[in-house]
Amino acid sequence: MDKAIPLVMIHGLMGSIDYFSPGTRMPGVSVHTPELIGYGSLANADAHSTTLENQAASVIRYLEEQVGEPSWLLGHSVGGAIAMLVAARAPSLVRGLISVEGNFTLNDAFWCRKIAALSDEAWRAEHLLMLDDPAAWLQNSGVTLSPQRIAWANDILLYQPRSTIAAMARAVVKETGSPDFLQHARAIVANGTLIHLLAGERSAPGWDVPDWVKNVSLSYVVQPDTGHMMMLEQPAAFSDIVRTMIES
Repeated sequence: MDKAIPLVMIHGLMGSIDYFSPGTRMPGVSVHTPELIGYGSLANADAHSTTLENQAASVIRYLEEQVGEPSWLLGHSVGGAIAMLVAARAPSLVRGLISVEGNFTLNDAFWCRKIAALSDEAWRAEHLLMLDDPAAWLQNSGVTLSPQRIAWANDILLYQPRSTIAAMARAVVKETGSPDFLQHARAIVANGTLIHLLAGERSAPGWDVPDWVKNVSLSYVVQPDTGHMMMLEQPAAFSDIVRTMIES
């Protein structure tokens, strides 16, 4: 029996990414969903530790200590920026990178910019509205409602404290807003790291992927009839696409 291919999935601004049980949907793939600083059981971490660089360092430690072999990395949204940093910092640990509408520039950080600009009180009020009505949060994101999707949205919203979301939003704005941030993507290209790109049909036009990244990517797949949260809308189709990317 062939050994399962390791896949480390990194969630976005809010997690976790294992709510749709990806490990059961991709036979032959060993799925890992590490907790990031400030999330899940690490929710009480010092807010000053909540930076993209520190998150990448924590994923590198996970790869070294828990996986122990080169892995595919998948990063969704903000997680795409973290995955890119990991691949640039530790190329020997990475088989390839799947960026799922991952942040390449500040243009990809619309929601983070909005949150980072709010006062603590204004963000508290907005966050409470989201917690009180996950269905409205989904509808505002263009997602058609179903009982399963609402339950998953509730899981996502409860996975991390409000302070973590704000800290990560500020980190994303600061770090991806730097003119040097794209140097990490250039390092990945220079290293010859395998790259796949995946977007939702409704949100793909707003994804600011540099042309030189597209040109060297093995694929750019647009998942039909979905938006930025394509794995919540169509988890089976999403998992099939990711598995195909890995096996190709």
